Amino acid sequence: MEILFNLDGIDKGFLYEESVRILRTNLQFSGANLKVILFTSSIHGEGKSETSFQLARSLAQIDKKILYIDADMRKSMLTTRYLIKEEVEGLSQFLSGMNTDSIIYKTNIKNMDVVFSGPYAPNPAELLYELKLDEFIKEQRKIYDYIIIDSPPISNIADAAIIGRCVDGAVIVVRSSTVSQRMVKRVKDQLEKVNCKIIGAVLNGVEMKKNSYHYKYYGDYYSYKK
Repeated sequence: MEILFNLDGIDKGFLYEESVRILRTNLQFSGANLKVILFTSSIHGEGKSETSFQLARSLAQIDKKILYIDADMRKSMLTTRYLIKEEVEGLSQFLSGMNTDSIIYKTNIKNMDVVFSGPYAPNPAELLYELKLDEFIKEQRKIYDYIIIDSPPISNIADAAIIGRCVDGAVIVVRSSTVSQRMVKRVKDQLEKVNCKIIGAVLNGVEMKKNSYHYKYYGDYYSYKK
């Protein structure tokens, strides 16, 4: 079954798309051994889910085979944000043993498959400790060029740090003027405790000034695209 993602209105303009392409390029130059990438943040609302999804989509556009895993079993927004109408099973059912079939879904996005989070789980941290997760990701490494994992924020819950044992590196999404340096450092420290490599950070929600370099360089084209 192919899952249809409603991508209407997803175009945010040239500057946004260019930022995603820069993120994609930076990731590719971070090393050929980086295949499984975790995205997290300090708190909800910093844009980690959208950033990780757009990166996965951008990688798929250059003919990379992508698996996008929604590992936020506490507060996933994937099915509602992209108006998924089909009934899907996901990670929570797989890790709890309720579903032994494949939870990987083909999508209408070329080269991109998806694993949904599944129904809300009261004990996601315990489920993520299951060796089934390690085995699942190990198998998918053989198939996909990149596995992008969207995890919950890490400030008050341990889910992202637990997943960190299975990945090659992590990206921290930080919304401008929203969280303190101390909170971001706490996220970094928790990931490093499980020997999870920090690839870098994405500064999100930055207002582009008209006198900035990027605005001057792309301004006319951006206006044309709008």
